[in-house]
Amino acid sequence: MMTNRVAVVTGASRGIGNAIAAKLADEGYAIIAVGTSDMEKVAANLQNIRQAGNPFAYAQADVSTDAGRQSIIACALEKFGRIDVLVNNAGVAPKTRMDILETTEESMDRVLGINLKSTFFLSQAVANIMRREVGEIAGIAPKIVNISSISAYTSSTMRAEYCISKAAISMVTQLFADRLADEGINVYEIRPGIINTDMTSVVKEKYDALIANGLTPIKRWGQPVDVANAVSVVCSGMLNFSTGEVINVDGGFHIRRL
Repeated sequence: MMTNRVAVVTGASRGIGNAIAAKLADEGYAIIAVGTSDMEKVAANLQNIRQAGNPFAYAQADVSTDAGRQSIIACALEKFGRIDVLVNNAGVAPKTRMDILETTEESMDRVLGINLKSTFFLSQAVANIMRREVGEIAGIAPKIVNISSISAYTSSTMRAEYCISKAAISMVTQLFADRLADEGINVYEIRPGIINTDMTSVVKEKYDALIANGLTPIKRWGQPVDVANAVSVVCSGMLNFSTGEVINVDGGFHIRRL
């Protein structure tokens, strides 16, 4: 069996997920990087994960389907024989921003399927594997980490389906944290704010102005590595007496100020 700890990171071919996978690889984890694109298309993006020199595999899968989720698990177990950490990071914004009075069922199904359904059912499947591992692998301390957003509590009426999906992830975190505490498995929510990624590039000028005018106490864009650092902390074992915890990585956006 693999002696490295093993982390499965969804949405790892770019942005926040890529930074998380690279950070954990640097810390000695074997990585299952999950993405939807052909390996050839994202090979350059994955190089920063590979360069750590630790075991690595790429799983091309649609996390919103049972078949996709099962293929991820099969890849991890066949190649490395264990799963120590699951990072549910894969997520999408609506293809088109629409007023809540015009949001379509098709868009709602797509966003909830990828953002919420995948988080719930991949957590469920991996948790059952982790439960067995706790009894079989000495010293293992499994973690599930869900990447949500400040949109979990911040209204944005032009992308209601995204906000709803992220709010639901917060409850998924609480439910699994409650259920799995007795099993020796801790569950956390990382809540990013305005992070410099492809997803936010379309609103860069808007957020540049808002940040400059004091939207966040720390007046800068967040970077994917800021989120990766938070994941590193919860995976380190330093927070093993905490579960269901929300870690805000938002430049202080969550602070209510007058």
